[in-house]
Parts: sequence; C-alpha cells; structure tokens
Amino acid sequence: MNEGYLNMTDYSLGSDFVRQLDRDILDFVGRGLDNRDEERFNELAMREFELQYHTIKPYREYCRKKGVSPSSASTWEQIPAVPSLAFKEFVLTSFPVDRAEHAYFTSGTTDPKRKGRIYRDKGAVGLINAANGLLTREYVFPDIERMKILLMTPSPKMAPGMGMAIGLERVRTEFGAPESAYLITPFGLNVELLLKSLIDAEKTGEPVALIGSSPGFIYFFRACEEEDIRFALPEGSRICDGGGYMGQFGECSKEEYFALCSRILGVEEHYCINVLGMGEISTNFFDNVLRDHRSGKPGERGKVIPPWTKTEVVDIDNFQKLPKGETGLLKHYDLINRAMVMAVQTDNLGFETEAGFEIIGRWKKKAGRLDAEEIKGSHGGKVMTQMMQFLLKRNLKKIKAIYMKFSRTQKAR
Repeated sequence: MNEGYLNMTDYSLGSDFVRQLDRDILDFVGRGLDNRDEERFNELAMREFELQYHTIKPYREYCRKKGVSPSSASTWEQIPAVPSLAFKEFVLTSFPVDRAEHAYFTSGTTDPKRKGRIYRDKGAVGLINAANGLLTREYVFPDIERMKILLMTPSPKMAPGMGMAIGLERVRTEFGAPESAYLITPFGLNVELLLKSLIDAEKTGEPVALIGSSPGFIYFFRACEEEDIRFALPEGSRICDGGGYMGQFGECSKEEYFALCSRILGVEEHYCINVLGMGEISTNFFDNVLRDHRSGKPGERGKVIPPWTKTEVVDIDNFQKLPKGETGLLKHYDLINRAMVMAVQTDNLGFETEAGFEIIGRWKKKAGRLDAEEIKGSHGGKVMTQMMQFLLKRNLKKIKAIYMKFSRTQKAR
C-alpha cells in the first residue's frame, strides 16, 4: 500500500485541512498553561503527523524505514522523531519554501560548515507568535505590561539570518516600552547606551529588562569586575539570557553566573530567567523561577514544558525513555512545529526535573558515554557566531572611561 497515492486529502498550504489544523492548534494554545487535555494533544499530534508525512518527502521516507505511517500510529509517542542533523541535510517543510515568511539558519555548532535551514509560512509564524508570546508573558513579564528592554543582540535588519534577532523583535514590540533598544550595532556593543540606561534606572527607580545571549552577559560582567563597576538596579529588574546553560561560558558556571547578576547588577536569582530556543523547535522553553516566586511556591529551577509540547529524555544507545533524574538525550514533540517536523531528536544532553527538564550540554557522540561539550553558537552559524563574539566584546575596553563620564554627569546634576 502506498499511502502517498491513495490518500486524497488536500494537504497544500491554505487548504481546509491546514487552515483547520492551525485554528485548532491556536485554540489549544489559547487554553493556557494549565491545560491538561492529553486526548486533544494526541489528536492534534496525529493530524500534524499526517500532514507532515504526506508533504515532506524525506520525512516520509524516513518514517517508512521505521515502519510507521499515519495509519499504523495511534499515539504521539509512536511518531518518529527526526535527528536534528536532518535539518542540515534536507529542507524539511510542509509547504513550498517560496511561501516562507521566516527564513534563517540554525547555529551550526555541531558542524559549522553545515547549517540547518529553517522556514515558516505565515500561518506557522502566527502559531509561534501566539505560543511564545504567551510563554514570554507568563515567565518573563508576569508582573508588568511593558518595560524598558535592553536587547544585547543585533536587530533583525542587521542580522536577518539570526533566529534570536527575529524572535526578540517580537518581544520588543509586544512587551517593550518605547525607549527599548538594541545594543549591538555594526560598530560593536553600544556600551554608552548600556551604561547610561543602567545609571538612569538607578536614578529613576524604573526597573529594566536585559535580554540577550548568555556569553554576552558574561563578557559584560567580567569587564565590570575588572574595572570594579557595580550597579544597584531597581527591584523588578530582570535578566533573560538565551541558549540554555549548556556548559561553561568564559569559565563561568551557572552558579557563578547568578552570583555575577547579583554582584554586578543587583538582580536576584529569581529574576534571572534562562530560555532555551532552538531553530529546529518552534517553542521556547523558559525557566520557571520568576513565575514560581510570584506564586509563593518556589521550587527547583527547570525548563517548563508547555501543554502543546512534550519532552522526553532518552538513552544514548537505545533511545528508550529514561527515569526522572537520569541524563540522556532530549527529544521534543512540538505542535507549533507544524511548518516543519513536530518530533525532533536532539543531540542535547539533559535530564527531567519536577519543573520539566534541564539541559547540560551537547553530546560528544561517544558510544556508552555521556560526555557533554559546551555550546557556544548563536543562531546563524559559524560566521554569525564569530561576528557576535567580536561585536559583544568590542568597546568593552572603554567601559571604565564611559562609566566615569556618566557618573560625573550624574553628580554634576
């Protein structure tokens, strides 16, 4: 039986099947973070699998080798997960790429010469905006409608192939006050704007949010430490760093990072939110700490698994699900991945927690060993990563002189 020929459903972009699926996924997201309708999740996952099986040829061939099809599978656990490496080998989209609304590359950290290509159509962009908008509201800005956001990244205009830049533009427009700004320019980190904004926040008492890549904050903190520069940001100020705590950044552990946030900026640990975003997965995974702190039930830090996703930790050898607390490879099922493949087997090592899961690094791919390596890449590949490191570090040598200039100005007032 060849299901590709016998199935007469119209799976083309804009068909009734796709439009209704998008509406139903949006409705599912709209039910909020307390939604526990497992039956509905499974139904949506099977419909999405049907779409992707019939529209993504490399994925269909992969599923056939696995002996799985929409007619033989009945639960989301049976849907074959593609290795994240497949995004570097094939274009995995359920629609024609010339209809793409978003187009960029993954980080290429496993092999810088081979970057995954990520495309999303207009309907898929609507899904990702709805899902990640809700998560950003709940886990980063649960206590305030808008605030000044300092983005330690380039704008999408400057870096159109960088997924983080595209996502953060949405954050800026949806949650940022008018004076929010990008800090990375073609000339490097805008240290003057960064320091002036922090000093102004101290003076006015208005909290500020800093959002960017984990390494960028480490570079800034180290420069401040070297020059003995400290800030006391107003209560409610927060830091959201992206990329997951995957190994070491500038010889800084996760615990040291929190200590630096407190020592350099005066930001408490529960206002330090890490977010894991991957090009191959549409949903962002946020730390639970600020939301839990506000609810009066602080617990173990971890990445929250929202209702429209599932995350499993599997054994590196047989890919079977592991008990809670054991380290293995992270496998994600994401309904928001309608434009690509909803089931993705990553090479990221992590473990299940009470809150959801945590990530510790990328697997070195040594059989029988859980050795992890740090992940330093930014979305956009080797060139973008090197450019970002250069731009983030550039101008930090001037930090003392710039800080003294603004300090003298404040005293003169």
